[in-house]
Amino acid sequence: MNFCDEDFLLSNAVAEDLYHNVAAEQPIVDFHCHLSPRDIAEDRQFENLQAIWLDGDHYKWRAMRANGISENLITGTGSVREKFQAWAQTVPQTLRNPLFHWTHLELRRSFGIDDLLEPDTAQKIWDEANRQLTHGTLTARGILARMNVAVVGTTDDPADSLQWHQAIANVQAASQSQTSFTTRVVPTFRPDAALKVRQPAHVQAWAKRLSDVAGIAADTFTGLVAALTQRHDDFAAAGCRASDHGLASLADTVCTPAEAGRIWEQAMAGTPANKEEADRFALWITLFVSRLNDSKGWVTQLHLGAFRDPNPLLASLLGADAGCDTIGDARQGPGLVRFFGTLSAERSLPRTILYNINPADNALFAAMPGSFHNGSIPGQIQHGPPWWFLDQERGIRSHLDMLSDLSLLSRFVGMTTDSRSFLSYPRHEYFRRVLCDVVGADVASGRLPDRRDWLNRLIADVCGQNAQKLFGFLTP
Repeated sequence: MNFCDEDFLLSNAVAEDLYHNVAAEQPIVDFHCHLSPRDIAEDRQFENLQAIWLDGDHYKWRAMRANGISENLITGTGSVREKFQAWAQTVPQTLRNPLFHWTHLELRRSFGIDDLLEPDTAQKIWDEANRQLTHGTLTARGILARMNVAVVGTTDDPADSLQWHQAIANVQAASQSQTSFTTRVVPTFRPDAALKVRQPAHVQAWAKRLSDVAGIAADTFTGLVAALTQRHDDFAAAGCRASDHGLASLADTVCTPAEAGRIWEQAMAGTPANKEEADRFALWITLFVSRLNDSKGWVTQLHLGAFRDPNPLLASLLGADAGCDTIGDARQGPGLVRFFGTLSAERSLPRTILYNINPADNALFAAMPGSFHNGSIPGQIQHGPPWWFLDQERGIRSHLDMLSDLSLLSRFVGMTTDSRSFLSYPRHEYFRRVLCDVVGADVASGRLPDRRDWLNRLIADVCGQNAQKLFGFLTP
């Protein structure tokens, strides 16, 4: 078997058939990512391979630092060509890391480049990729079309005006007869900025932006609640189908509206909250938004467990999101039980997807949803895509096994890119190949019957149909 050939990661005939004839045909539903809606609205033509491939890619930055590359050639003042050469120098050192697979899948699928990236091939690859980026159809929208992306769910602050989503809608309305751009691009409501009550200057500046866009003063707690509710409605009008919340963990506590109001208004007055107050306030906001979500049939997405910005030196130099975040070990179970129990008792528990970063918690995340399903929606609450440090081949296989053992793999919403790069869509292919190999191996070993009607349905559902249904993307 040759590297990255048509049967890459497929170890048996059933897996090959399931992938090539079922999985590969499914449109991509990328319900959680960090693509720029402005880039899509303006159909950005990327200046060079570094701009579309290395800019903002924390996975590559971490690998380059581990390879001893100077920060100047990662996020610093090095030229774009020098930074690309530093990445080419790093790629041969990523053997058995998913970046090695992703790098070459992305070169092949986007540019038709089969060469292995290394220092000696860097110039050839740089020139050919740049030629296609600057003279061909590999614009932001062109890539989405080439990759057969049906849905993109961006990640958006409630204080965002959503002007670029409106611009995308205008483009699609104007070109409806030609169907030139059909990918559905929807915002996702992420209110994490409201939680920074330990940093009054930051949250005060954010409250001002929220007030301006909502037309409601958010410097009081009553105003905050009204402004968030207004923006939730505005997001719904723009096609939003989910909220997203990034938390170390959910606090196992209670926070009354009065206490949440006190914490918010103290921050507005310049008094920082302590950690316990901030945790309680975060719980209140997450419950509040989840109740709004339930009323609209939205999905609550909970990204739990990351240890954010642990390196004070890089944080001071580069700020947040510099590729330094890592796996945390906060206790997750008690807070999740309280969160689900509170909403369940109120009969306001929304569709919920849990994202876990710590492999030690996989069984907990896979099993817990089964305690709170109400029997109304298939897959209503579930352990979502293998996330961040767990989205490599071994992590995906373990994830699929855990879901199969403790829940229903058949109702799983599948994969997302969780990426800032338009070239990351082969990660869906990577996931689909592993999925088909796992199922095919079970057929080959006699663990599953060779019922192609059942198997085909399972693969198609996990590769996009389940996500379409859970998020409600099938109903514009």
